[in-house]
This record gives sequence, structure tokens and C-alpha cells, in this order.
Amino acid sequence: MKPILEIESLKKHYGKSKNQTKALDGITFQVMPGEFLGIMGSSGSGKSTLLNCIATVIMPSSGNIIMNGKQIQTLKGAELADYRGKEIGYLFQNFELLDNLTGRENILLPLSLHGVSENESKKLLERLTSYLEVEDVLDKFPAQMSGGQKQRIAAARALILNPGIILADEPTGALDSKNAKALMEKLSGLNQNENATILMVTHDSNAASYCKRILFIQDGIICHELRRDTPDESQQDFYSRILKVVAQLGGGSANVL
Repeated sequence: MKPILEIESLKKHYGKSKNQTKALDGITFQVMPGEFLGIMGSSGSGKSTLLNCIATVIMPSSGNIIMNGKQIQTLKGAELADYRGKEIGYLFQNFELLDNLTGRENILLPLSLHGVSENESKKLLERLTSYLEVEDVLDKFPAQMSGGQKQRIAAARALILNPGIILADEPTGALDSKNAKALMEKLSGLNQNENATILMVTHDSNAASYCKRILFIQDGIICHELRRDTPDESQQDFYSRILKVVAQLGGGSANVL
């Protein structure tokens, strides 16, 4: 099986000479189809910079990002638009919903931008909103929704075009413990039942315990890797092992499991 995403010696440096900040300092890893991979690290470790490079929000200083055999730094115009719209789905910490659009309109926006037919859009919408349990807020505006409802609407928007990989940047960061757990269960269900490939950045050990593999980043480099011992390892046991690594690396975690 070939990897869906390959990161090769990726670097992102800001500034020059003595004042240079090495946000990423030569990161290499792969993401396989159907994997749920977590990227953990404290604030400033480089994890969000990594995700933004993959999403082409920012350009790396050097190294390669290869998605399905294509080097994304070389993409331009229509190819770049297709990559951003169809090959990746981005789930933001702060939802990034358009305030003047209803939940339904926010979810359907990517479909309208990519010319998906009305009938096909309706089918995709019904399937996703039923799974994410947001049918009751489709005609509401973001200001009328709870944080959990906003994030599930945002998740539907990120998933609506069935992207090759979902990039989730601290998806539980703005949620309370109940909504955080509900969202992670939905994402985990998509991974297990639909074989969705997910790359999630988080500093939260609870959210990370839903992953199958975790890479720990410090000072722009990968310093540790953790996998589930077996497919049958319980989430609680994996969570406990994550906490041990976080403690060794000097991080913290809120307990919301």
C-alpha cells in the first residue's frame, strides 16, 4: 500500500541569521490511507505550521510535501484549487464558518464552488448531516448555534467533498469536554467505518487517544512516536501511555475523557 501523504525533510524557518526561528527543522513521515494520525506538541512546537504547510496556507522553506504522488509545492491555478477543495478537508479550531450563511449554506459552499449538481449535493448533505446530527441547525446562522454545533457543521463542510485526507487543527480546542468527546467519537467513527484518513494536530491527550498513531513534535522536530500496541488496545490504556510520554516531554493535559 502506498502512502497518501509523504513529508520529506520539511523545514520552515522565519527570520534570518541569529534571529531565525526554526518552526520546522527537517520533519519526515508518511500517512497511510485509512490512518488516524495525531501530531502532538506544546504551543510553539511547530505542529500547526506543519498542518498549514500541507494545506498550502504557508510555503515551507525546503523539503517536499507529496500527496498521492504529486508534489504540492509545484501546483498552481486550477490544480492548486482542486487540491485545496477536493483532496484535503480542513477542520479549524475556531470553526471559520461564514456568519451570514446558514449551517446548510456553509456546508454546501464547497459543492457550489466546484460545480456539484443539486441532486448530488442533496444526497451528500443528507448523509453527512444525519451522521453528524446537525439536521436541526441547518437553517440557523452560526450565532444561533452552540460551539459543538458549529464544529459539527464545520466538520460537515470539511467532509462534504469526500477529501483524500482530513486535516484537523486542534478541533476540540474551542469545545467543552462533552462536545469535544462527541466530536472525536464522530471523527473516529468516520475513520473506522468509512476508512477516512485523518491527520490531527492537538495538544490534548484525550483527543489524541482516538488516534492509531501519534508523532510528538518539539522545537520543530519529531522526538517520539507512539502506536497502539494492538488494534484491541483500549482507548483508556492508550490514553495512559500518551500521558506518560507527555509527562516525559514536559507537557500537560486536561482530563476530559
